[in-house]
Amino acid sequence: MRIGFLSDIHGNREALDACLAQAERQRVDRFVILGDLVGYGADPVYVLDKVMELHEKQDAIVLLGNHDAAAITGSIEGMNQYAREAILWTHDALDTAQIGFLKTLKSSFEEDDRLYVHSDATAPDQWRYVTDVASAERSLRATLKRLTFCGHVHRPQLYHMAPMKPAVAFKPQTGTPIPLMGNRKWLAVQGAVGQPRDENPAASWGVFDTDQNEFTYLRVSYDIESAAGKIHAAHLPQILAARLYIGR
Repeated sequence: MRIGFLSDIHGNREALDACLAQAERQRVDRFVILGDLVGYGADPVYVLDKVMELHEKQDAIVLLGNHDAAAITGSIEGMNQYAREAILWTHDALDTAQIGFLKTLKSSFEEDDRLYVHSDATAPDQWRYVTDVASAERSLRATLKRLTFCGHVHRPQLYHMAPMKPAVAFKPQTGTPIPLMGNRKWLAVQGAVGQPRDENPAASWGVFDTDQNEFTYLRVSYDIESAAGKIHAAHLPQILAARLYIGR
C-alpha cells in the first residue's frame, strides 16, 4: 500500500489540489492527514469539504491540529496576531457540519507499527514542536511504535534512532525513496501543504510505501497567485499571502 501524508493544509485550496493531483500520479492508495486543515488560508470551507470526502469515500485518517482546535470555538489564546485574525475569520466561515467534523478528530492515531500525530508524541494535545535532535529523541522515546509521522513544524525533517543509541538527523532529498530500516525507530516530520516555511514555496507532502518500507518526501508547485489573491480579497493579514511566495 502507498499512503500519502498531508499536513498543515491551512485553508490553501490550490496547494491541496496540486498535492492530490500529484498523489494520483504517484498511485497513492490512501491518505493520512496530520492536522491543521484550516487557519491562515482563505479556503477553509473547500479544504474541509475535500478532506471530509476523502475520509468518507477513501477511509482517510484525519487528525486534529492546533488551528483546527481553535477554529471549533474561535479560541485564540497563545496565537500570534496574524493567526488570531485568521482563526476568527475561519470560525465564522465554517458551517455546523464542518465544525461537527472537526469535533470528531483526535490529535493522534495508532495503526500497525505506526503512530500518526500532529505535533509530537510526548503530549499530542499540547502542540509541542519537533525542531531538532533533542526534541525528536523525546518524541521517539514516548512511543513504542517503530514509525512516527507528524506535522506542525512546516519544515520536512527526518530522524532515526538505533537501540541504545541517541537520535540522529537525516537530511532527505526530495523525490528520493528512503528505506526505513527495521532495526531503528524513525520520525518523519512532514512539511506543510499550504504554508511551507523551509524557504521553498512548493507544497510539501510525502508517500510511505508499506510493501517496500520506504518513505519519499515530495514537492509540487501550485498557483500561489490565486491563493494569495483570495487572502487579500478576504481582508486577512497581508503577511499570510506574502509568505506563500517565499516559503517562510
